[in-house]
Amino acid sequence: MATYQEFIQQNEDRDGVRCSWNLWPSSRLEATRLVVPVSCLYTPLKERPDLPPVQYEPVLCSRANCKAVLNPLCQVDFRAKIWACNFCFQRNSRGPPTPLIFLYVVDTCLEEEDLQALKESLQMSLSLLPPNALVGLITFGRIIQVHELSCEGIAKSFVFRGTKELTPKQIQEMLGLMKPATSGQFLQPVEAVDMNLTDLLGELQRDPWPVPQGKRPLRSTGIALSIAIGLLEGTFPNTGARVMLFTGGPPTQGPGMVVGDELKTPIRSWHDIQKDNARHLKKATKYYEALANRAAVNGHSVDIYACALDQTGLLEIKCLSNLTGGHIVMGDSFNTSLFKQTFQRVFSKDYNGEFRMAFGGTLEVKTSRELKVSGAIGPCVSLNTKGPCVSDNEMGVGGTCQWKICSLTPATTLALYFEVVNQHNAPVPQGGRGAIQFVTQYQHSNTQRRIRVTTIARNWADAQSQIQHIESSFDQEASAVLMARLGVFKAESEEGPDVLRWLDRQLIRLCQKFGQFSKDDPNSFRLSESLSLYPQFMFHLRRSPFLQVFNNSPDESSYYRHHFVRQDLTQSLIMIQPILYSYSFYGPPEPVLLDSSSILPDRILLMDTFFQLVIYHGETIAQWRKAGYQEMAEYENFKQLLQAPLDDAQEILQTRFPMPRYIDTEHGGSQARFLLSKVNPSQTHNNLYAWGQESGAPILTDDVSLQVFMDHLKKLAVSSSA
Repeated sequence: MATYQEFIQQNEDRDGVRCSWNLWPSSRLEATRLVVPVSCLYTPLKERPDLPPVQYEPVLCSRANCKAVLNPLCQVDFRAKIWACNFCFQRNSRGPPTPLIFLYVVDTCLEEEDLQALKESLQMSLSLLPPNALVGLITFGRIIQVHELSCEGIAKSFVFRGTKELTPKQIQEMLGLMKPATSGQFLQPVEAVDMNLTDLLGELQRDPWPVPQGKRPLRSTGIALSIAIGLLEGTFPNTGARVMLFTGGPPTQGPGMVVGDELKTPIRSWHDIQKDNARHLKKATKYYEALANRAAVNGHSVDIYACALDQTGLLEIKCLSNLTGGHIVMGDSFNTSLFKQTFQRVFSKDYNGEFRMAFGGTLEVKTSRELKVSGAIGPCVSLNTKGPCVSDNEMGVGGTCQWKICSLTPATTLALYFEVVNQHNAPVPQGGRGAIQFVTQYQHSNTQRRIRVTTIARNWADAQSQIQHIESSFDQEASAVLMARLGVFKAESEEGPDVLRWLDRQLIRLCQKFGQFSKDDPNSFRLSESLSLYPQFMFHLRRSPFLQVFNNSPDESSYYRHHFVRQDLTQSLIMIQPILYSYSFYGPPEPVLLDSSSILPDRILLMDTFFQLVIYHGETIAQWRKAGYQEMAEYENFKQLLQAPLDDAQEILQTRFPMPRYIDTEHGGSQARFLLSKVNPSQTHNNLYAWGQESGAPILTDDVSLQVFMDHLKKLAVSSSA
């Protein structure tokens, strides 16, 4: 008989689904008592080479709240190519497929070297686009220029002031979009303008407006984005399109400004925000949220590529990508391999040679009558579709059974939360199964419309007589990620300490429910195998940059959270609890505990946190490396030892999106902090003498260790007064 572990793996491989519980409690009260909600992680476009699509697109009714599929009961006028929907009587005709659209929005207030590198990356990207894709260019600094791409030999552009807010209608009138077929001057097929656009990008100059001493450049990011979204709204509503913003600093003038142009006024920090001292924050955030919702309504996604040494205003602008499924890439400079390779990976191809990107997606969730859907957390917006399966108890983005996901990749993963409907005195009868269906409609990168349907079922179990079975069905990895997403979602609107208290409460309740113990005896506390790792996931989550803002700028926190709520289970777990490998002379590399006891003088460590890859050389290894032993023939094995983690890191660096930051450090090195801040501080300056000198590296911290955390947890879980 298959174990639950095998069952979980088979279902993930087949359906792209991981459920928190793989047996479902048969009443609402029992579901509440399980603490971790009935929920799942779902990857709609999980790559399945063995799943060929049906060879024509589904034909759907064009009325937004109907979308029924063409069927034998519809009346069809074959001559006029029109059909009438038999559900809502809408008359439908089929338009030609529209190509993919890429609109580059480029900040020219960059240093010369940065601008040059960015121009080369943009020119390179043209060669990666499908020849029939439409492409457009907007540049901005103090003013905004919308470049015409249709005129041979003459560079023409429409110029806008960066301080004046414009309505969508005004933008469309000024660009002449009210006349039929005028989008052509701004959005052209790559094959028609490849040479022209390459030259135009090559000739881009830095913003000519002089920047006085002690001032920031005037950067009109807000209006530039408003024009980009207005241009696409007016020309290609409800069509797959990407706005790609490249920026090298914060918006400093006009609507959406984040900081003024005086350098002596620093950009807001967490401290300023907590003290209500960030004067542009609320207004700017509101401005970008309105733009994000307009883009989402039309199925357009917005990518943000922000490269600068200081903050660029991601905290305020992030909603544009978070709500539309766009990418956020953050780096120090456009002239780094981190940016160049990550940007190239946006255009990576799958096993069929097609882009790993889909557009204009909607996800609908249908449930059997014993379940209702509470909400979703991921790169989506609500379509406010009420229905019998929508719960009043909202978690994440709730109150709907349909969400819009303007851009997806094969890794995009949503968390979905459910509620068991049946009351305690009328539980679901035993022997039945509950079912959930996920219907994802999207525009494939070859411009075809596709539907992917995934249907899952799980058995109902009586929580009184079958609690052991329910416990064995617990997927602690999926549950850790699902609870972490709820925590991160809360952290966006609640105070940090409140979120940590909420997570702690849930963990204590779970341990009280499933731990085996004698009342008031912490030493008797035991958790079964299916829950044994869950507390340590929570320990590392509490210390993670998703919930701890200490030592991170608001922009960095926004960046980390953005990626956490869209990655699949494996990547999410690495973010919560980084992986640590140890390399030594004594055998092949091995995974070791993320613990200060693993930091030994004669070992090299490779730590993968998803965002960083850290190679750390122990004290002895670092001394030998400094002495150059690896250059001597008789120390060939030392040379190989130094090379092994580099080769393994290379493998990760070549595939991950976004490309991680690569850090090479050693005992006593300034960047060793990246490792020391992540490991469990089982030895600190406070308890060093209890451990002796040889068993690892003491860490200067007041953070509690996993051992102390577990001791507290056991004490609270077994307490009769809890």
